[in-house]
Amino acid sequence: MDMFKENIKRADTSRIAFPVLIALGLSHCFNDLLQSVVSAVYPILKDDLALTFSEIGLITLVYQLASSVFQPVVGLVFDKHPLSWCLPFGMCFSTAGLVMLSQAGNFLMVLMAVAFVGIGSSVLHPEASRITSLASGGRRGLAQSLFQVGGNFGTSVGPLLVALIVAPHGMGNVAWFVVVSMLAFVAMVPICRWYSAYLTNLKTGAAAIRPRVPRPLPMGRTVFTIFIIMLLIFSKYIYMASLTNYYTFYLIHRFGVSVQMSQVLLFVFLVAMAIGTVVGGPVGDRYGRKTVIWVSILGCAPFSLLMPHVGLEATVLCSFGAGLMLSSAFPAILLYAQELLPNKLGMVSGVFFGFAFGVAGIASAILGSLADTYGIEAIYSFCAYTPLLGVVAFMLPSLKKR
Repeated sequence: MDMFKENIKRADTSRIAFPVLIALGLSHCFNDLLQSVVSAVYPILKDDLALTFSEIGLITLVYQLASSVFQPVVGLVFDKHPLSWCLPFGMCFSTAGLVMLSQAGNFLMVLMAVAFVGIGSSVLHPEASRITSLASGGRRGLAQSLFQVGGNFGTSVGPLLVALIVAPHGMGNVAWFVVVSMLAFVAMVPICRWYSAYLTNLKTGAAAIRPRVPRPLPMGRTVFTIFIIMLLIFSKYIYMASLTNYYTFYLIHRFGVSVQMSQVLLFVFLVAMAIGTVVGGPVGDRYGRKTVIWVSILGCAPFSLLMPHVGLEATVLCSFGAGLMLSSAFPAILLYAQELLPNKLGMVSGVFFGFAFGVAGIASAILGSLADTYGIEAIYSFCAYTPLLGVVAFMLPSLKKR
């Protein structure tokens, strides 16, 4: 405990600060658990409010856009004007949104509620990712994986809790998730103290201020490389959107499982994402980000192509394989982008989290419309081919590991 407090107090960036990283992982876990409640209650909202798949897609679009539009702005603002207690500020929005969602009696109120939840997410992701890099002691892949796996674990637990707390008793029980918000506020306290000490040390000159790090590539090639990364995120998050938002409906429609069982099977996919995230960062540290990006996104294709043509048990296995492969890519993609622009950690994190959320939101809206027109099974036949876009990863230059 004394060592924990000393790590918080000194804000030493020369070595890895595991207590801070653990707190960041917990904060990400609680935050993304709350975020996952939004998509987990879709089958309940669809029945309660008689929604179409297009309206489900619009809910996701509003939520993801609220998050994606603000994330680059938050990252850029806090790059220039860092604020040590910004994380609890974002959690206030998420908490308010969940309370609103628990009482939502119409479609418009649902949209307002998910917008608040999205704004809360837009504050946490770029800032927590920046602090993760500062606390990594140079082991950025490991640190980013610890941070990301917290979010993936929270995302995987959310549907299970919805199945236990909300599905049997109604939407009003979403309010119980305020307890998770309180836990998030507690987890954020040591992070804010450490970051406050870090900022104070910078102002007083007590901490070693790192010089500006030169970009590893010329500007023209940097822009082209970022474009390739955007294509990879596009391929990843279209398929991810089909699974996180419509997988439960697919299981219910095709295999006749109950709402509660569909949430359990969604949990299997989300656990695979958590495992893949743990693996992706350290493997990228050892073998290079490009290798992880290449293998993880293209490696999803066999599972995505097979899934529309198999039975329930094989579908669950395919979803596990797809989640495992896809999730290992994002820590590597984010760190690769940060290495391209090493002096803009917050802005880069905000842009890439924001773009990922934006792609997922737009894809969800389009997929919802396709599901209404052609049926829920059609979207999996269509999305199965999107991981093949991962072939463009061969155009990424190899960067010197830091």
